Amino acid sequence: MAQARVIVVGAGPAGVRCAQTLVEAGLKPILIEEGRRDGGQIYRRQPEGFKRVYAALYGTEAAKAEDLHRSFDALRPQIDYRPETLAWNVTAGKLHVVHDHTHTETLRYDALVACSGATDRLMPVEGWNLAGCYSLGAAQIALKSQACAIGRRVVFMGTGPLLYLVALQYVKAGAKVLAVLDTSAFSRRLRALPALAARPDVLIKGMLLTAALRRSGVEVHTGVTPLRIRGTPEAGVQGVVVRDGKGRELSFDCDAVSLGYHLRAETQLADLARCAFRFDAESRQWLPKIDVDGRSSMAGVYLAGDGARLLGADGAEAAGRLAALAVLSDLGHQVPQDKITALRRTLEKMDRFRRGLLQAFPWPHEQAATLPDAAVVCRCETITAGELRRAVTEMGGCEMNRTKAFSRVGMGRCQGRYCGHAAAEVVAHAAGVPIEMVGRLRGQGPVKPLPMAALEAAGGVA
Repeated sequence: MAQARVIVVGAGPAGVRCAQTLVEAGLKPILIEEGRRDGGQIYRRQPEGFKRVYAALYGTEAAKAEDLHRSFDALRPQIDYRPETLAWNVTAGKLHVVHDHTHTETLRYDALVACSGATDRLMPVEGWNLAGCYSLGAAQIALKSQACAIGRRVVFMGTGPLLYLVALQYVKAGAKVLAVLDTSAFSRRLRALPALAARPDVLIKGMLLTAALRRSGVEVHTGVTPLRIRGTPEAGVQGVVVRDGKGRELSFDCDAVSLGYHLRAETQLADLARCAFRFDAESRQWLPKIDVDGRSSMAGVYLAGDGARLLGADGAEAAGRLAALAVLSDLGHQVPQDKITALRRTLEKMDRFRRGLLQAFPWPHEQAATLPDAAVVCRCETITAGELRRAVTEMGGCEMNRTKAFSRVGMGRCQGRYCGHAAAEVVAHAAGVPIEMVGRLRGQGPVKPLPMAALEAAGGVA
């Protein structure tokens, strides 16, 4: 009997551990990776020939990054690895991919495990469309993949542990970090301590990050309200203005700003596979429905890592293993129940910690409600907060896909990845309804822009 064809999308922590578990059971999965190298965003590998040591590149996560990379290197001869390959659409039992931007292929699967990860969750602020504004992920990519900083004088603004981690990575790389501006009040962290104590080692690392930044002379302000990013279209970013927790206006002269508010799940493949979604009230975003082991609502489609549950790199590794065990069980393999039980318990503990993080570093949705009408929300299409409000009040666009049709929000290159969450907050506030009532931008293939030649070769959007 022919071996079942299992495809894993994504060579980050979840995808690598998923493929590793499948190989240990005697399967040879296909591993699709959009990037050039494995590791995902959190453990992104430096290009071949770069010799920076792990401690300098990954800080407190160096040992985990090195372990994942070594695991993948040992795994690679035993899998069908396809780097620089974009999974751009899913139809019944088929994954549509493109390699090198032009070579298309349709891959049949018996089981598809989407480990698509997450991207930065961004909240607009007046001036964030100026040159010199980057997401936290983009700032990391510049440092890890290109060995350069995003500017000479950098400010980090947003909330969440990643904000502090990337800022410290920049400090260690020798960059000038002026300030870390956190929209969450410090008192929230104190109230969240019982939940954060579910992972005391991670909690301690977070405290040490903040202490290390202060020792390096970086100003750290909590409970700030972003007011605007100063600059001009010709010169780009020239400064950041915020209001601190005491109501004082603070200004920082800089030439680059890195923004980030936790993560948003990369759910487009799950959407194209027709998986059911649920609204997660704690994080105020839509996530695919999965069972405790990673099975989606669609038979043969499994979801693992931050694309389904935002539990961080450690959680992604456990979820990848668990999803692989679910695949094996459904394919008729004998699966040790004790392993499943242990992985479920690990994810339960990490989910308690996740809730603590959301309590300590909440998504500042009120900021979207108070954005000035002139502030750009959708950078791709230059759609302002005022235009979104008019789409609601004058055209009746009280659902995100109707608002998209009226305003073009989310129709640009990022397809709503940068603006979708904040735009939904603006629309919900203008309509006077709960955020879950305005729905979500529906995914469409291709999940990312493709050359016309590639689409023509594939016969159009399947």
